Amino acid sequence: MVQPSSTSPPDPQQTQQFLSSVLSQRGPASLPYTEDTKWLIRQHLLSLTFHYPSLQPKTATFTHNDGLSVNLLQTDGTIPMPFQGVTYNIPVVIWLIESYPRYPPGVYVNPTRDMIIKRPHPHVSPSGLVSIPYLQNWVYPSSNLVDLISNLSSAFSLDPPLYSQRRSNPNSNPNPPSYEHQQSGYPPSPYGRVQPPHTEDATVVHKMNAVNKLVEMVNGDIIKMRKERETGMEGLFSDQAVLRRREEEINKGLKEMQDEKEALELQLQVVLMSSDVLDRWIRDNEGKTKNIGKNIDYVDLDKVFYCADELSEQMLDCTAADLAIEDAFYSLDKAVQEGAVPFDQYLRNVRLLSREQFFHRATAAKVRAAQMQAQVASMAAQSPHSHYGAP
Repeated sequence: MVQPSSTSPPDPQQTQQFLSSVLSQRGPASLPYTEDTKWLIRQHLLSLTFHYPSLQPKTATFTHNDGLSVNLLQTDGTIPMPFQGVTYNIPVVIWLIESYPRYPPGVYVNPTRDMIIKRPHPHVSPSGLVSIPYLQNWVYPSSNLVDLISNLSSAFSLDPPLYSQRRSNPNSNPNPPSYEHQQSGYPPSPYGRVQPPHTEDATVVHKMNAVNKLVEMVNGDIIKMRKERETGMEGLFSDQAVLRRREEEINKGLKEMQDEKEALELQLQVVLMSSDVLDRWIRDNEGKTKNIGKNIDYVDLDKVFYCADELSEQMLDCTAADLAIEDAFYSLDKAVQEGAVPFDQYLRNVRLLSREQFFHRATAAKVRAAQMQAQVASMAAQSPHSHYGAP
């Protein structure tokens, strides 16, 4: 540990300004405490300086056991220790580590040049590190620095941790000597007699305790409220993601329905066109059916139905020839089974009919392709004039 980087302001108002300044710093020079605990740290230090003015806050560089150095808050001064009816001052340094106040501070006794640490001591290690039950049982946020000093004073009064080097055997007499006539070449002895402690006004103390308690409650409520709001925001973000996914699904379904609607409208156009053709055919042939009912003997059945165009007439001829050849094959098969037709004659007829049937089927395929092309051209020509093909 090195010398403090800044001196502590002696005035209470300056102490408040000092703490507000160092705890509000941002960037590389900021202290390594969490934002939600800085207000409580400030209250702890203000309450400490109010009850123990000798312990003033300051900033200094603290070196951890692993060699890492960090700028922290500390209080460097003396605490009262009543011993055998006399009050002595014990020099201590209290370091507020990075995890304070959730974890206890680091407390060290800081003997002057004419003092040594008692060995062994139940609460102080040879390096000066203090360990008392209050530190071991530290509870956030109820534990604080004022109660810590009170517990330190009580523990040290039972077994003083420091003795003067002038004594040959510090363990033989536990009474720490009084150094009222020290030379002024070095800091005052930590065991110098002090004046009786100033009695605080009970009303002021009660008000400060009430304010500190209220601040802790408000700070706890703020932390709880922030956690609740963060939880609520996470829920809202999840709902937003679900709504976005549903929006995408709805847009996708809407597009599919629009595509289906266009396909159905196209089919409707084809159906309406076919319906118009059938209606026109019925109107044209309605008189023929009446004539058939009156005198069926004079009706030419070949003229009852006629083709609409040359392609249809050609398709009808090819289809009729194909079916007729199929009937001829059936008759030939039956005749050869019964022995009415010689087998060699059967083969010649089948060969001739097959060749003829092939040409009729090839012609029908070409006619069918021409009809499909004509139908598509007709639909494309009629669609701009009417959306549904109606006149």
